Amino acid sequence: MSADTPRRIVLLRHAKADWPQVSDHDRPLAERGRKDAPAVGLKLAETGIAFDLALCSTAARTRETWKLAVQELPTRPKTVYEERLYEASLGELIALLNETSDEVADLLVIGHNPGMHALADALAGRAEGDTLQRMTRTGFPTSALAVVSFTGSWKSLEHGVGTLLDFWTPQEH
Repeated sequence: MSADTPRRIVLLRHAKADWPQVSDHDRPLAERGRKDAPAVGLKLAETGIAFDLALCSTAARTRETWKLAVQELPTRPKTVYEERLYEASLGELIALLNETSDEVADLLVIGHNPGMHALADALAGRAEGDTLQRMTRTGFPTSALAVVSFTGSWKSLEHGVGTLLDFWTPQEH
């Protein structure tokens, strides 16, 4: 793939987590999260995107979200559990994405807020329809996903290079 390859990034915030007496990293999904995660998987399947790679935070709630969502996809992408996604800042997230191989055209990232919202907002120099207004209005609730496209190499990914194509939350549907 060349540096002018069109690419898509789907940013997914984990489903609703519970608050038991465990470390934040080990928090499991709440009942609502276990219900929403398969719905997110169906939405991911509806996009028609055949992901080349999924990067998933190592936190229990992101791994559980992915385990339930991926069952709804027609094919399972290669998955890398990436500890740097947990509590990552916007700069750390962009640096991590800059490491992605240019063999990857379509990437799914399963992570946390405030990082997923900040990244979607930072990358979206443009937006289709009312996607940016909806994302701004609702914030980036649990199980929300944003689809951002850009052209170029992963090393060139920076603020404002993308177009926000879609924004979805289970609460809207």
